[in-house]
Amino acid sequence: MSSIADFLNKNGKNWENSLIDFVKIPSISCQTEHMDDCLRAADWLQDYFRKIGFTPKLYPLSTGHPIVYAESPKIADAPTLLIYGHYDVQPVDPLNLWTECSPFEPVIKEGIMYGRGTSDDKGPLFSHIAAAEFWMLQGDLRPKLNVKFLLEGDEEGSNSATEIFVRENADLLACDYLALSDSTQFAPGFPSITSGLRGIAAYELILRGPIQDLHSGMFGGAITNPCNALVEILGKIHDENYRIAIPGFYDEITRLTQEDQEQLRILPFDENSFYDSVGVSCGLGEKDISVLEQISTRPTFDINGITGGYQGEGGKTIIPAWASAKFSFRLVPNQDPDELTVSLKRWLEEQLPPGITMELIIEGLSAGMLVDLSRPCMKAAAKSMEFGFGRSPVFVREGGSIPIVSTFSSALTPNVMMLAYTQKTDNAHGPNEHFSLSDFTRGIKSNVKLWQELAVL
Repeated sequence: MSSIADFLNKNGKNWENSLIDFVKIPSISCQTEHMDDCLRAADWLQDYFRKIGFTPKLYPLSTGHPIVYAESPKIADAPTLLIYGHYDVQPVDPLNLWTECSPFEPVIKEGIMYGRGTSDDKGPLFSHIAAAEFWMLQGDLRPKLNVKFLLEGDEEGSNSATEIFVRENADLLACDYLALSDSTQFAPGFPSITSGLRGIAAYELILRGPIQDLHSGMFGGAITNPCNALVEILGKIHDENYRIAIPGFYDEITRLTQEDQEQLRILPFDENSFYDSVGVSCGLGEKDISVLEQISTRPTFDINGITGGYQGEGGKTIIPAWASAKFSFRLVPNQDPDELTVSLKRWLEEQLPPGITMELIIEGLSAGMLVDLSRPCMKAAAKSMEFGFGRSPVFVREGGSIPIVSTFSSALTPNVMMLAYTQKTDNAHGPNEHFSLSDFTRGIKSNVKLWQELAVL
């Protein structure tokens, strides 16, 4: 059997070129003009899986972006690994800030590949496909492991169609272990396994007052202004200690264990550098909670956008007929987003001033989760990343959310391994998105080793 190191020396360039071809496809799922491009990306994946000896199939979804499913030749009585990823990417605006390349004309400069989707998620996803190709070329020396892929085209659009597909096709997707690489390393030189995710509860609140915009001189002082009411209500959600004032919000939350605190302490995090990196001198958060804990293990409330009244050039002295705000809560494990919705709606209704009605729209709910680090598969994942990166990984709790992971955990298997191969500085979702080819290679080596480790558990 050839070693993965030798194989990479001889064939690594072919994988880089294949990734370039994949990235060239502008599979932007949230823009209808790119519907055919998303289909083209799904077809590209199907063809690649067929080429390496997997059996692929496309499953249509209501969104128009099919699920790409593929499975290796069946090995009787062997455990099964399911690998998840997504082939859709974010929009590219603003184009004028793409200085290294055009978003879908990827280039390699000084060992870094630039292009939309290189980091999120085509590069990490293809590192798993490359590992599958390597093992399929080894014939009978392939580890006794059945491998399936579930690749979606709606992740960036936050659509629930894939979650529904998973629950309705649990038999097809049945697995012992599940791996994905859609999170980031803590820092360069610190390979990471994500041990927890925050959940999310996202809403839009619409307040309505008079039937039309009114002259503020003729009606001001007697008619309740929806914009005034909106900012007053939103301003009450944080108390003087920057804690969230919704009744019962903290009832199920516990502080970190001693072990979790130790994991945080070994991470290279400097608060001043953190603030400098985003161009501010300081920030505002819960009192007596470290910044690192705030951004990874504590719940949050953030207003994402406010709309209402006149926004054009010059002045227009009116009482607007309506006002709206989009806002979200990041939730930690044990917080139930459905229970929060009930409490939030009741609290908002209690805050309404006379003459104002409200509508609360749910835009997305997902619970947070924690991984049990004592599971054998987590030890196998750590050994695999140590092989690929040359040092032991750290376990980190991610401040962001990957909603489908909780679905995987409840519907398929609790043995979920989130292996991080990209960097926080890769500009995912931003201009000049990029992915280090060194991390790409390390990811491939880690994934190759993962097959071996899981096969012998």
